[in-house]
Amino acid sequence: MMTERNRLAWADVAKGVCILLVVLWHVLMKHYLQVDWHVGGPLKGAWGTFGEQLLPLRMPLFFAVSGYFAVRAVQRTWPEVLRTKVAKFYYIYVVWLVIHTVILAFVPNFGTESADGPLKFLAQLFITPSNLWYLYALALYFIVAKAAQRLPAWLVLGAAFLLSAVASAGLVPVPGDRAGVYQNLIFFLAGIYGKTIIEKLAAQASWLRLAVIAVPYAVLLAVVAFFDAKTWFGLWPLVSGVAIVLGVTAAGLVTRWGRLTNGLASIGRRTLPIYVMHMPLLAVLHAVLVKPLSAAGPTIQLVAQIVEPVVLTAFLAWLCLFVYKYLPKALFELPFGLGVSRSAAASHRRTSPSSSR
Repeated sequence: MMTERNRLAWADVAKGVCILLVVLWHVLMKHYLQVDWHVGGPLKGAWGTFGEQLLPLRMPLFFAVSGYFAVRAVQRTWPEVLRTKVAKFYYIYVVWLVIHTVILAFVPNFGTESADGPLKFLAQLFITPSNLWYLYALALYFIVAKAAQRLPAWLVLGAAFLLSAVASAGLVPVPGDRAGVYQNLIFFLAGIYGKTIIEKLAAQASWLRLAVIAVPYAVLLAVVAFFDAKTWFGLWPLVSGVAIVLGVTAAGLVTRWGRLTNGLASIGRRTLPIYVMHMPLLAVLHAVLVKPLSAAGPTIQLVAQIVEPVVLTAFLAWLCLFVYKYLPKALFELPFGLGVSRSAAASHRRTSPSSSR
């Protein structure tokens, strides 16, 4: 068990970093940049730019690691895949969509999409997902991965790359967070089909390789920024692919520091509560903080401009995990054990102390 955990430490580190970057992005876009900062200088713009440079990394790497962990699950039978993955993730999506809709109704000025009526709620439920779209996408991706299991890898990955390229180029309608669903299937599938390659990248990580990968990534980001080239056909999935290689390499290097690895991996093993809970909690905190920060004096504003994104991100992650301990498991798992595979249930029965009774 310890060998397996050590071998997968890089993946948990990557997930931990990704979820913190997701929270940081939302803190920046939906709170920090909405504060009326009277203090001049480059700090506000620098934080916004920093968040934008990580766009090709956050969710693509998150989905690649999710695909990496999904290899065995996709090999199960259709009933097991539908129950343990598709139904599970869609169930969690529906539960938290209801919770988000209710909470965000009390914070109407918060800058995120929320259903303000039955029709919009139904649209978010079935057509254009809400900010919980990662769960919605996973439910769909498992269906696609299972259905395409017997097809040639080049055909499946090629079709997914084409979908990502078309969506990122704006050639199909992508309202709300539907764009993310279209664009990231390629990375989930890459995690499945490229599991061995990803493992080698993490195991053989070196500072030289990190530097070599960082150069083309920086060049591609510069091209996107200078030419506003995000909509160039095929460029965005290419940039994200390089970002994944960079992220896996960096995660492999991080595992050489024990304390840092333990902290990030601990978060990486508990990304779900942070993902589903941080947005409504951020909405409440924004409602509380935005006016005092906007009215604060120059000294307080200067300090807040520097440290608030990091402090608020860390606090939100901690708060989500703290609240999670006191919430019913039915908010995060299919009830009545429906989300547990038969093999896992059998293993639990064999190892459970009550099995001999």
